[in-house]
Amino acid sequence: MPTSGAPFGFGKKLREARERRGITLREIADTTKISVSALEALERNDISRLPGGIFSRAFVRSYALEVGLDPEETIREFLAQCPHDSVTAGHPSPEHLEDGDTIESDRRTASTFLRLMVISIPIAAVVLYFGTVGRPTPRTSPSEPAAGATAVPTAAAPAATLAPAPASPSAMRLVDLAATGQLTVGLSVTKPCRVSATVDGQKVIERVMHAGEQQTMAVRRELMLTVDDGSALTMTINGAAAKPLGPPGQGVTARLDPMNFKDYLSAR
Repeated sequence: MPTSGAPFGFGKKLREARERRGITLREIADTTKISVSALEALERNDISRLPGGIFSRAFVRSYALEVGLDPEETIREFLAQCPHDSVTAGHPSPEHLEDGDTIESDRRTASTFLRLMVISIPIAAVVLYFGTVGRPTPRTSPSEPAAGATAVPTAAAPAATLAPAPASPSAMRLVDLAATGQLTVGLSVTKPCRVSATVDGQKVIERVMHAGEQQTMAVRRELMLTVDDGSALTMTINGAAAKPLGPPGQGVTARLDPMNFKDYLSAR
């Protein structure tokens, strides 16, 4: 049954767009790795059958791309018509969405600033170090010792060196992304689960993974990750912990790229 308060118009719009293109739900499921039951729930406005949070939005984005709808406009309409906590958790409200050009400009500015910081801090440290080490220690003229007194030599204090302050983890993650142009995604399995991972269009994992296994992937354009139990593995992105993929026993599919990876990071 449709979730209370969810209008029928949204799911109907998706279904009509799919039918205009002559695409079946099975074809969309094969392309996006989203289950047919989840796609049917989306067309029925049955939000309670979706995993919630960032995964519901990922489902809507994937569906919209497959049927030729604008993904960002479709997500905004979805959030506006289905304002439930399970849907909007971790996602800014539509009125707070920033313009894409502004975001990209801010990212370029931050990237340039961080590059300059990474270059200038070591140079400044080297200059200070050699400037301090090369400077002779000033000597003071000893005062005339009193008659019969023995002068006691005073040891010179060692020169202090200035070490650069370490960059914060979040800054280092941005520097890594700016310098390499890719994301480093790590998977750690906590209990047996079936995992499917496609990186930049290439299938890299399609098997059952067991507790204790780890896998690291370099992602330049997109990672499509499907796991039959969202609680069976943990994920890191450039060394930072990601949010749990889903509740125990529930399959999930996540689409991650350099533009949306922050949505998957745990709150600092």
